[in-house]
Amino acid sequence: MTTRGIRRKKSTLTELKIAVVGAPGVGKSALIVRFLTKRYIGEYDHQTENRYKHEAMVDGEPVLFELLDTCPKADDEFPNAAELVQWADGLLLVYSITDRNSFNYIRRAKSDLQSDTPVQLVANKVDMVHLRQVSRDEGEILAKDFECKFSEVSAADHVDQVAEVFMDLCKEVVASKRKSKQSLLERMLGSSRPYSRGKSDSNLPKD
Repeated sequence: MTTRGIRRKKSTLTELKIAVVGAPGVGKSALIVRFLTKRYIGEYDHQTENRYKHEAMVDGEPVLFELLDTCPKADDEFPNAAELVQWADGLLLVYSITDRNSFNYIRRAKSDLQSDTPVQLVANKVDMVHLRQVSRDEGEILAKDFECKFSEVSAADHVDQVAEVFMDLCKEVVASKRKSKQSLLERMLGSSRPYSRGKSDSNLPKD
């Protein structure tokens, strides 16, 4: 296949941008790498944001993911909300069940990220339940406040569950994009309807 043919094929892919948001140390990178490679790497020491690209089939449709691994330096540092909301098609909000500060971080970050962007809330490190500081009920209540899906997973132990989180968010984003396109199309068709003569027109003077 020629390079031109490959480029044409690539250009037909649906492209989705997903930002993974959470406090330092909650396992954002571990979740992303587990999803992309099915492997678990426990320790990361990156000081800047990382972006990953990944192609997958979603409901029979090829999709190109771009995943943004946000990298706050401290628990009180939040992403640039305006830029993030403008860039991202979907937000994966992550906290650790072993760290209440990370739960509070997500609560504060979400208030800065108010938008119609599809969101999923994920509690990581459920394998460390003996160190739990945040109950499942609290996570479910927060998800209701955010009006989004909620999952408890372990990047260390769960392969399928982690993949399901990303795929569910992807499906929600695709559905949202389709709905937006349909709404735009309906508005365009509505504004271009031909003028129809009403009853009152018969009273107008004839030439």
